[in-house]
Amino acid sequence: MRLILKIWLTGFAVALLTCSALAASFTASLDRDTITLGEQAALSLTFEGGQSKNVPTPSVPGLQIVQTGTAQNMSFINGAMSSTVTVNFSVTAQRAGEFTIPVLTADVNGERLVSEPLKLTVVKPEAPSANAVNTGNEIAFLKLSLPAKKIYVGQNLTAQLQVFLRDDVENYGQPQFTGTPMEGFTLGKNVGGQRQQTQIGNHVYTVIPITLALTAVKSGPLTLGPFTANMTVVVGSPNQNGDPFRQFFNQGERRDLSLATETIHAEALPLPAQNRPANFNGAVGNFTMAASVGPTNVAAGDPVTVRVQISGRGSLDSVTLPDQTTLSGFKIFPPTVKTELSGQLGLDGTKTFEEIVTPQNSDVREWPQFSFSFFNPDDGQYHTLTQAAVPLTIKAVSATPLPALAKTSTPENQTPPDILPLKQTLGTLAQIPVGRDFVEPLIAKQGFLALQGLPVLAFLAALVWRKRADNLANNPRLRRKLAVAQIISSGLNDLKKFAAENKPDEFFALLFRLLQEQLGERLDCPATAITENVVEENPLLRNAPNSTRDGLRELFQLCNQARYAPVRGTAELNSVAAKLEKVIGELQNLKA
Repeated sequence: MRLILKIWLTGFAVALLTCSALAASFTASLDRDTITLGEQAALSLTFEGGQSKNVPTPSVPGLQIVQTGTAQNMSFINGAMSSTVTVNFSVTAQRAGEFTIPVLTADVNGERLVSEPLKLTVVKPEAPSANAVNTGNEIAFLKLSLPAKKIYVGQNLTAQLQVFLRDDVENYGQPQFTGTPMEGFTLGKNVGGQRQQTQIGNHVYTVIPITLALTAVKSGPLTLGPFTANMTVVVGSPNQNGDPFRQFFNQGERRDLSLATETIHAEALPLPAQNRPANFNGAVGNFTMAASVGPTNVAAGDPVTVRVQISGRGSLDSVTLPDQTTLSGFKIFPPTVKTELSGQLGLDGTKTFEEIVTPQNSDVREWPQFSFSFFNPDDGQYHTLTQAAVPLTIKAVSATPLPALAKTSTPENQTPPDILPLKQTLGTLAQIPVGRDFVEPLIAKQGFLALQGLPVLAFLAALVWRKRADNLANNPRLRRKLAVAQIISSGLNDLKKFAAENKPDEFFALLFRLLQEQLGERLDCPATAITENVVEENPLLRNAPNSTRDGLRELFQLCNQARYAPVRGTAELNSVAAKLEKVIGELQNLKA
């Protein structure tokens, strides 16, 4: 038995020596070299034959690269043991173009290794071809249509945007639109409609309609789209075959899609000059009018209310009253305007004008005829709505004499009781003796002056508080410094708690976040953008003391190693927490 154990230990030692003798390697790879804007690519950094002292995180302008996880694999081949560690990143493009992920450097078993540069092409999303749509090959796609055949400047109209989802889509998120370009239109509200189903090829698609409100703002060629959106769907596995037991355990495949519509071209016509009414003010739509005037029997100078309501479908912003400043015999005050929209898209509504007018004399006999003109794009013609003149009865205002004051008779030798004669001499000044009736002045009382100082102290305290609040409002870095200080204080307590409970995973996750928060505040950059490369790349940290730099490297290295070589023991975790507290104190003393 002892002989077998010795042979096994000898073989294991030989395997370890063989593994350590293998040359270490470091490679970087992308799962694909071309993606559509809105999609994600996967970047993998693979370390073979050893453990990396550092995990480089590439930084490329226009790309957002975020670490998503680490995987470790160990295998025995022909008696030799090999270890492979793969660090995965998600790559999201912020714009279309060609990008280069540069050469990355890693320290594996004391050996400096470099990777090859990688090329990534990001293209703009395009609408699928008619053949791809008709054959049912598209999991999801967008379709944009403009039902209006003839468009006029200022006209309100609607466009239809439809989201098509294939029948194997088990779940989906709301589309996040990344672009809604349009030339010659302004976009208003949008509202979703009732879902429908349609057969395309061998698949049944669910159609989600969205109605968009548009307004044509110029004449000539107009373009709408392409609208682009990102959407996440969950596609069922083709081998489920309707089995509910399999569907329960098979949650499907998640896919991030980039969708785009086609571009729609249209032509907007200018409003015709022929037969244009003289009082036309630019209202486009189909309207009705109601007006009222009252009271109709008043005296000259009394107010009369004129109320005009214009209702219908169209752009109510362009609806105005005709100029009435030339009306003689009236003083006209500026009207009050109230607009009430109806309908989900706000294309219908009522605009109410209410103005106060005062007839100036009794010669005024009526409120004159009122008319409103608009252009109806449905029939391409101008229309004029007229309100007949309203008779008024104006009474002249006669002069009213002032009331006479009643006189009262007073004997000549009797002085009115409410008027007293002036005192000619003030008399002799004398000191009031101290006694029961003597009232001590307030200024002589103890504490009176102190009470007078309380408002001054309250004012000074309010002034100091306001200065501090203004200082915080105008100094975002100071606000962030105070917030980070609270996060660090709370986080150090949680670290000690995780160390006492021997929870290394939670411990190192929180430690890495605290490092990001403190470095982000010191370097004035987003905390999520902080990686261990900042120790070498940032000018402030390059000039920091060596002890601070070494402490940061050690802490980042411990966070990386914790993913595949967990730390054991409360004592070791407490030691790491003490190192973090020391490094954070040194970082807080750095002069930014």
